Amino acid sequence: MTISEKSGPLHGVRVIELVGIGPGPFAAMLLADLGADVIRVDRPGGNALQLGPADKDILGRGRPSVALNLKDPRGAATVLDLVESADILIEGLRPGVTERLGLGPEDCHARNPRLVYGRMTGWGQDGPLAQSAGHDINYISIAGALGAIGRAGGPPQVPLNLVGDFAGGSMYLVTGVLAALTHARATGEGQVVDAAITDGTAHLMSMIVALQQSGSWSEQRGTNMLDTGTPFYDVFETSDGQWMSVGPLEPQFFAALIEGLGLTDAPGQFEFARWDELRALLTTTFAGRTRAEWEQVFEGSDACVAPVLSLTEAYAHPHNVARGTFVERDGLTQPAPAPRFSATPATLTTPPQRAGASTAEALTAWGIADVDQLIADGIAVQADH
Repeated sequence: MTISEKSGPLHGVRVIELVGIGPGPFAAMLLADLGADVIRVDRPGGNALQLGPADKDILGRGRPSVALNLKDPRGAATVLDLVESADILIEGLRPGVTERLGLGPEDCHARNPRLVYGRMTGWGQDGPLAQSAGHDINYISIAGALGAIGRAGGPPQVPLNLVGDFAGGSMYLVTGVLAALTHARATGEGQVVDAAITDGTAHLMSMIVALQQSGSWSEQRGTNMLDTGTPFYDVFETSDGQWMSVGPLEPQFFAALIEGLGLTDAPGQFEFARWDELRALLTTTFAGRTRAEWEQVFEGSDACVAPVLSLTEAYAHPHNVARGTFVERDGLTQPAPAPRFSATPATLTTPPQRAGASTAEALTAWGIADVDQLIADGIAVQADH
């Protein structure tokens, strides 16, 4: 039994989320978006690092929140009761914390040997830094990604926390637990998935590593094909202080760029000795019109030119509107589930909610028998809606 109607390719997959921050909740959101029945186990009172009101935290969508005191043996025992019928458990605590709570892999596999136990950390479960504090910026630093991002002669540029937390972390955790679930369903054998952001980020760098190893990528940032080292893969300011992104790597697309700009005597794309001249020409030309004017010029073109939008502008861009890339739901503009499936489309269900807003309902739906007593004894907390 679930407490909301779910659809999507993961319909019927049961997931326990021991709430952490950032990449763990994003992974749980993605699993829920794809139809998994996820139960979110929060701390009573919520996370101390909650970013903004809980009812606007999009990373909390798609699953009910249960508040349990895991430091109490009865709280931990309740999670183990949930484990009996779960397919996947994900946690994002420091190595050793769940073991001290009595909720480590051995504890959980003793109750359910088929369980996939997903662990999300920055440094991984072992290694010299495993017990050290860190955040996205630190993890992508030692993976070699941060040092590669930026303009020539300038400092490394921080790519939000997308490269580490969400790409190198969440997406690898989700990939890992679903791969392990396939194995568990075939063999009856669960396992532990160690998803370290450092590992995932390094893996994301595979193409750059290959180019560097072959001598085709300089470790001096801002001097390569894809890091603004070329004049035709960069951003250019328009007359109204806005920006256009330009990326025609292939000759036919570069020709479309030059045609759209109305240039007749521009240096050739690979006249390396004239790249400074080409960059100056592109800079001057783009500065001669507004962003909206350049959008009109390149609409429908193969020049690989697009406006650099703010988030608010992205919500309303015609392409995003046509595809429903962003949706209005529960009073929030939010990204729609991705990717898309022809036979098992995913839909949004439970809105973001306060920690413990669904404690009684969700625990009952997952087969916990003594919910009222757990609440009465303060082991579980039912928050006001």
